[in-house]
Amino acid sequence: MLGMSVRTGPRRSEALDRAEALRLLGSVSFGRVVFTQGALPAIRAVNHVLDGGEIVIRTHEGAALTSHTQQGGAPGVVVAYEADAIDPGTHLGWSVVATGYAHLVTEPHELERYRAMLRPWVDRAMDFAVRIRPDLVTGVRLSDASLRPDG
Repeated sequence: MLGMSVRTGPRRSEALDRAEALRLLGSVSFGRVVFTQGALPAIRAVNHVLDGGEIVIRTHEGAALTSHTQQGGAPGVVVAYEADAIDPGTHLGWSVVATGYAHLVTEPHELERYRAMLRPWVDRAMDFAVRIRPDLVTGVRLSDASLRPDG
């Protein structure tokens, strides 16, 4: 039920290495992209796919992120991408943040491939794709502190 939580003991916070953080990021399809808009932070909830260690999201013409990446030029625009899987009752799970440069995907065959891999959640034409090349990947796992780390 909403608003109810399970009483749990202390939690252990464990830093994730890059490989594990990317593996976890690839295990979910939903996250949040963070970019600047008018010198202020903007956050959009989006679905994604992990492709060769890069995060790909689809977007539409007129979207703020589409406009930013079109104007960004080389090396792209700096963004952050966050995804998590935290149990609302126990507050156990993980969170990953990937920071890097976002580029608009322009190759027609790549766009077609991403159209097949990534279905929009909204009823709107999503004719653009943005690829994020993560330079910095950090993550944390929240686990039950009463359990031994090795089992």
